[in-house]
Amino acid sequence: MANPMELLRSNLSRVRIPEPTNRIYKQECCISFDTPRSEGGLYVDMSSFLAFGKDYVGWNYEKTGNPVYLHIKQTKKAVPEDRPAKKPTLLAIGVDGGFDNSDPDYEESYSIVVLPAHVMLPFPSVELPEKVRLAVDAVLIAEGAERKEQVAEWVSDAKQVSAYAMELQQIDNGVIIPPSGWKCAKCDKTENLWLNLTDGMILCGRKNWDGTGGNNHAVEHYKEMGYPLAVKLGTITADLEGADVFSYAEDDSVLDPLLAQHLSFFGIDFSALQKTEMTTAERELDQNTNFDWNRIQESGKDLQPLFGPGYTGLVNLGNSCYLAATMQVIFTTKSFCSRYYENQSLKVAFEGASSDPTVDLNMQLAKLGHGLLSGKYSIPVLKEENDENSATEGKQEGIPPRMFKTVIAASHPEFSTMRQQDALEFFLHFIDQVERANAGNPELDPSRSFKFGIEDRILCPSGRVAYNKRLDYILSLNVPLHEATNKEELKAFEKSKAENASDGMELAEDEIVRPRVPLEACLASFSAPEEVQDFYSSALKAKTTAIKTTGLTSFPDYLVLHMRKFVMEAGWVPKKLDVYIDVPDIIDISHMRSKGLQPGEELLPEGVPEDEVESNKLKANEDIVAQLVSMGFNYLHCEKAAIRTTNAGVEEAMNWLLSHMDDADIDDPISDDAANQGNAYSNIDQSKVDTLISFGFKEDIARKALKASGDDIEKATDWIFSNPDASASSDMDIVATSSSTSNPSNTNLSDGAGKYRLIGIVSHMGTSTHCGHYVAHIYKDGKWAIFNDNKVGVSENPPKDMGYLYFFERLGS
Repeated sequence: MANPMELLRSNLSRVRIPEPTNRIYKQECCISFDTPRSEGGLYVDMSSFLAFGKDYVGWNYEKTGNPVYLHIKQTKKAVPEDRPAKKPTLLAIGVDGGFDNSDPDYEESYSIVVLPAHVMLPFPSVELPEKVRLAVDAVLIAEGAERKEQVAEWVSDAKQVSAYAMELQQIDNGVIIPPSGWKCAKCDKTENLWLNLTDGMILCGRKNWDGTGGNNHAVEHYKEMGYPLAVKLGTITADLEGADVFSYAEDDSVLDPLLAQHLSFFGIDFSALQKTEMTTAERELDQNTNFDWNRIQESGKDLQPLFGPGYTGLVNLGNSCYLAATMQVIFTTKSFCSRYYENQSLKVAFEGASSDPTVDLNMQLAKLGHGLLSGKYSIPVLKEENDENSATEGKQEGIPPRMFKTVIAASHPEFSTMRQQDALEFFLHFIDQVERANAGNPELDPSRSFKFGIEDRILCPSGRVAYNKRLDYILSLNVPLHEATNKEELKAFEKSKAENASDGMELAEDEIVRPRVPLEACLASFSAPEEVQDFYSSALKAKTTAIKTTGLTSFPDYLVLHMRKFVMEAGWVPKKLDVYIDVPDIIDISHMRSKGLQPGEELLPEGVPEDEVESNKLKANEDIVAQLVSMGFNYLHCEKAAIRTTNAGVEEAMNWLLSHMDDADIDDPISDDAANQGNAYSNIDQSKVDTLISFGFKEDIARKALKASGDDIEKATDWIFSNPDASASSDMDIVATSSSTSNPSNTNLSDGAGKYRLIGIVSHMGTSTHCGHYVAHIYKDGKWAIFNDNKVGVSENPPKDMGYLYFFERLGS
């Protein structure tokens, strides 16, 4: 065999010194979940800077011919018995005081490896060629791409100075705040108390989703009086920067540069106060670091851990429980197990991947599938070796879905963040991406197992009908509270609640009675006839009220039911319905099948009269045009801006105008196409419409908002709140004809009988889909299991009545 050093020198041309812009992977294999702590360590390709586990580095050599690798191996250090437990003090990852990604309990060793002979040379070594030494040093110094892309920036947002701090009004009403002994002025709470910096009122904080916290008296006081700033008592010390100041007007934790002055107004000597309460950020940190297995509280007991194939947990990357819960259920379905595990070898996926497998969806789905289903990573964590009994602790480390999250979020800016997201929105986005990735091989597309047809039958007063079809992946169901089966119990509870309230008492959690609505009632609500206002009948040649009924044209292998628990109350206040849904293990939706055009039915004539088309053209709102003209803009340009933004408002029109001033056709007359564009709602992404509907908005409002906001869900939500009187009916008249040329086809959709078995539940704890926590319960191997991020165990009491998303498998599919 050739001299190892000479072998390395002969391959120097394949070694690159990384540039600052290069992504360097050195913490996780791009094909598997192997890390430097794995038995074989990790191999970094010194040409592509991709990382590979011991069993996979040879595949990379075969594919690329790159022979030189940096081998990184981490070995656990001996732990001193007297070492104090390390606790983070900052809600952050990878920074001083935060969660430490470079665990100091491990030490790293390095070597240079040359394939295919697997020749190893020690590093560091002065005998190594300078190019190799420079390249390795650069790799080791660089921040790993895995951490850079996913978690290094997971830090609480820096507080901003409140806009109300410098000019804060303080009322001299003789209030002097004592140094201790505080109590809420409106209840018995002595913890989580907030001092209003305007009038000196001491009131309790918000009630948390789990019932802890306060009774909302501080925020209610703000709503009544409008005094914006409050400071949390118990967080004030000589270090005023650590005090927790909240601005109700800005709905955020803020900085108050004049806090010392504002406290002094009420006689508070902050230098003498001691810290007795956690700040909001510290409480968030505590919840992230101390989230205990028992807090799921299915039965108040420790749950039996599960290990092995199909029972692998997913590490929380920072508010990624929505992804973990959804993917665990998806990889229970036969279609995804077959596509990305049973019939997809990792080697074939890697060979077919792009030059960068970390951004190849097929590769990363295969990696995730093998990680979850092989059982390779679902093993108990061993106790420290210096413990008296070195046994398993009954938990697992789980696998971090970093690369998968990066790929699936690439086309969706919200999922790229570390913020909590809606599991429904993620599911629809994921399925859409899988369908796109398999467009060239539809027979391999596992998303088809969720896809089904929906048909609307519209009955005109003339007796004629129209049929409109569409495709979907979820059945979104309203929750008809009037169908609750425990009305008498609810009535007694409301009476008891009112009596307790009048006595200043609160009901215990186990005394609360919630409506129980059968799933059958939710399904019936979906199919129930509903009136369609402003329906243009091509038979009557006039607008009228039609009756619409909806059914399914096909039954998918897997039926996903979404419960619309998030609704809008009066004043456009979002609210989560506190309701139980009684969901049986077996359902039969055979009665929901749409039968299409029936013998004796007559279709509505096609088309719309020219005068109706003319009347439907969107015209510019004269008030918007006038305001823009008064600012000095050209009248024609202002008309175009109003039309192009569907008369959404002056600000939207101005933004459009400023960004289109240089358009080549800006001075051209307004064409019919431009005028009609405002009514072109058919191009709106249906999944985004469904998401807004799930928030409690009506479909026509959702479509108008998305059109006005460029198909952006977050902006559309803001638009709706800013336009509470918006109505799409004025410029989106409902017209239906018998034409089916644009209707989707049921071709290649799975279909069968309407009987289904419940196999998965994604449940949500919290007041909003964008906060709180998601957990999955899955029926497999004859029992229910709970998947709570990286914790997996036997579910003794699955919350079938508390689900947000329900996954059913068709019997016999």
